[in-house]
Amino acid sequence: MTARMPALSLAAVPGRRIATLELAREIERRGFSGIYCPSFGDGLALCLSLAHATETIPFGTSITPIYTRLPVDFAQNVAYLHEVSGGRFRFGVGVSHAPVHRRLGIEPGRPLEDTRRFCADLRSSPVSELPPLTLAALRDGMTRLAGEIADGVVWANAARCHMRHSLSQLGGRDAEKGFFVGNMIPTVIADDVAAARAVHRKTLSGYVALPNYRNYWREAGFGEEMDRAERALERSNQDEVRAAMSDRWLNECTLSGPAPFVREQVEAWMDAGVKTPILVPSSARGNQMTAFEEVFAAFE
Repeated sequence: MTARMPALSLAAVPGRRIATLELAREIERRGFSGIYCPSFGDGLALCLSLAHATETIPFGTSITPIYTRLPVDFAQNVAYLHEVSGGRFRFGVGVSHAPVHRRLGIEPGRPLEDTRRFCADLRSSPVSELPPLTLAALRDGMTRLAGEIADGVVWANAARCHMRHSLSQLGGRDAEKGFFVGNMIPTVIADDVAAARAVHRKTLSGYVALPNYRNYWREAGFGEEMDRAERALERSNQDEVRAAMSDRWLNECTLSGPAPFVREQVEAWMDAGVKTPILVPSSARGNQMTAFEEVFAAFE
């Protein structure tokens, strides 16, 4: 086990949900610092199972879209999770993205206003004690809001070179004990770095298609890459989209390479101010279970 362990991202894939709980127990046994669940596969349902399947490891949602239920319904759900987990659960929320809104038939409003209102309504709900609240952020406005009203902030696919700027938007909250600072980092552990990067290029192509992510990465210093990607998207050329993702960009936003290098880079993320790096494992040679086995071996 390394001195400072990252957290892991875990989703309940249909058909492998029992195996997912067994995997969660193994993550806990190996001393990882947390388990955080994306919205895919119903992260809140998985968290309910984690409350009973694990004993000591912190866990929570990395993002639950705020538009899918009423705040009072969420409040009842997460207050229950907070109690039965013994305070190990953290509720991460966010506005999600346009493709999700279209799929669900949602008409979102202004993200900052909607998030502020959601948090206020959640906290005013007539329920028992609520868990800590984390905001999923990307650019400065939501980051500042997290520093103002939340108990933590979490990014996904952030650039390490831009993290000092992002943390400066929190108004010093990141230095507070108990204030959560996380980032979901796509991770492929492989001796073949080119193969690992190819996996990342495929995984991140959907994010590159989102204007808010492209704008964030432009601000982070990757304007040339985003301009190339935008031109490729206009031509619906996915090969060119992936080609636009430079090694320089991938090195700042993902983890790729042999186990010793990945461990060093996790430490670098922590030194950059991300208290809880959340590794999102993929594999260059197998499925998701193979990816977790590779992470386990790397952090023995």
